[in-house]
Parts: sequence; structure tokens; C-alpha cells
Amino acid sequence: MRTSLGHGSVGILGGGQLGRLLALDAARLGYDVHIYCPDADSPAARVSAYRTVAAYDDDFALEQFAKSCAVVTFEFENVPVTAIETIESFGTEVYPDKHALENSQDRLIEKTYLNSIGIPTVGFQAIDSSDDLNHIAVENGGFLKRRRFGYDGKGQVYVNNPKELETAWEALGCQPAILEDSADFEREISVVAARGCRGEVETFDPSENFHEDGILITANVPANISQQTAKAAVEATVNLVESLQYRGVLALEFFVLRNGDILANEFAPRVHNSGHWTPQACNVSQFEQHIRAIVGSPLIAPHRYHDVEMRNLLGEAVFQYAGDEGYTSYGKRDVIEGRKMGHVVKVKN
Repeated sequence: MRTSLGHGSVGILGGGQLGRLLALDAARLGYDVHIYCPDADSPAARVSAYRTVAAYDDDFALEQFAKSCAVVTFEFENVPVTAIETIESFGTEVYPDKHALENSQDRLIEKTYLNSIGIPTVGFQAIDSSDDLNHIAVENGGFLKRRRFGYDGKGQVYVNNPKELETAWEALGCQPAILEDSADFEREISVVAARGCRGEVETFDPSENFHEDGILITANVPANISQQTAKAAVEATVNLVESLQYRGVLALEFFVLRNGDILANEFAPRVHNSGHWTPQACNVSQFEQHIRAIVGSPLIAPHRYHDVEMRNLLGEAVFQYAGDEGYTSYGKRDVIEGRKMGHVVKVKN
């Protein structure tokens, strides 16, 4: 396996739980992992061979990091594109590439891109300045969201009318935003897919996701959807990774309407919370699949052995499941209310 990578480490930008889970699978496959993160005590760095503690705009640190790595990836989509460009300038390849990152970091660009490749979304309107508020139609309510740096329900406000829109715009700091139409959906699903260095694509079964306050609480597989809906969701995800000429693992989230049609919500250019069930239920995890893709090894066709439920453990809920079968800790030092501390996967049959 190591021969596919050559000299150097697998570099990961970011030191959170996704970086930790990637690092553990990379190490199991025989790769040394180098974590780059501003946090001196990140969960990922504590299970990795090397660490660099530096800011994402520290060009000297990025240069040293790049020269130590054979390939680099990232574990969250808010890493600055300039950091990717700096690493690439020293001849180190980064997967997924900055094109995928740029398309996912801005909600307006993201939805415009999805529509451009034939993937439908809810309707949306851009708000770049206070003048735009006078021309925005708020007919059946919608979500005003910051275009950048929103996650887990943060940076968004539901509005019912134009007056609430102005108040919400101010609450979000008068930053560039997007007003998304409400979707009369029945359930939410996501598809996790991987595209390899040879253009091969493998997908995991769609999961049905339940959120509270914008945070994923459970992911159930199989999803309670028709074969036609599942097929459409998988085909849309394959379309996305192929259009982006993607390399690595990606997740595309959908609203499922009452008639079974789907609308894409957003995509994440990385391993995804809704795919955390894969290590316990499949012959290959999303984390191994991602490492395989970025180092140039063949992907594995996923096969699911069990019906499962993955539950996120927030705050002190982590103590209720610690040590249970299917339990995974994220290695975070401080237990904070609403913070993702781990997850547990329960087999249903």
C-alpha cells in the first residue's frame, strides 16, 4: 500500500475529529500523518506522527509542512484557499483541489454551481448590501444565511416577511447573505461518495438524517425512501464528483419532498458526519476510502452488512455511551454543551 504514496507523510489541514478519524485509518494502512492546525492540543495531532502548530496564513510553516508531505488533504471546508495555493506552490498535491473548496465555501456559489450541472436546489436570492433588501421577495418564508462560515445551524435565521428580513440581516452582521426558500420536505438524506485517482466512483448507501437546531443528531441506514429516490440521489452525487473532477470523499445533502423528488441542500468536500456509520457497518469506511483516493490506491466497492443508526453524542451525553460497543470518542478535552464529543453506532439487525 505504501508504495502508492512514495516518500513523505499524509498531511491533513485541521486537527478536529474528522482529522483524527482520518489519521487513525491512515496509520492503520501504514502511513505517517502530519497534522497542521493552530490548536496546540488538537484531537488529531495526538494520534499522529507529526504536528505543526501554526496559523493558516503562516507561509513559512506552510512551506515546511508542504515539503514534509507527499500529499495533503483537509478535514474542514473553512480552511483558507490561500493555504492550499501556498502548499501547491511548493509542488505538493492537495486533494480535493481548491476548485471544490471554493465552490463549497460560499452558499451562493455552491447553489449556482449545483444548478449549473443540473442538480436542483431550493430557490435562492443573493443579498450583498442593504439596498438589496428592498428588492427581495419573501413570500412563504425562508432562511437567511451568511454566504460563508456557517455550519451546524450557525449563521442562519428564519424569516417570515420583509420586516424580519431586515432584522435578520442586521443580526448576521450585515454580511453578504443568501435567502433560501423554505422546502416542504418530508425527510433529509445524504449520500457519501468517493472518486479515485483513475476517475472511479464508489458510493455508500444514502442515510436518513435527523437534525435539531441545525446539528445532526442521528443518521439511519437504510433511509426510508423509495428505490427511485435513492437512485436519483446517488446519480446526483456521482454527477457532482465527476463535474468537479473530484478526488477524495464528498457528501451531498438533500431534502426529500413529499412526492419523492429531491432538492440538493449543500455539499461538503470532505468526510462527513452522516457517514460515521461506515466503519461499523461496511467492508470499508469513508475514512479509509478517502485516504485511498488521495494517495492513489484503488477504491473499494462498499458493501453494507447491517442496518444501523449513528447517534451524535453532544456535551455530557458522551458519558452515557462511553465504552459501549460502536462508541467512538473524538478525544476532545473539554465537555461543552452542544459540542460534538463522539458518536455511537448501533446495529439494528
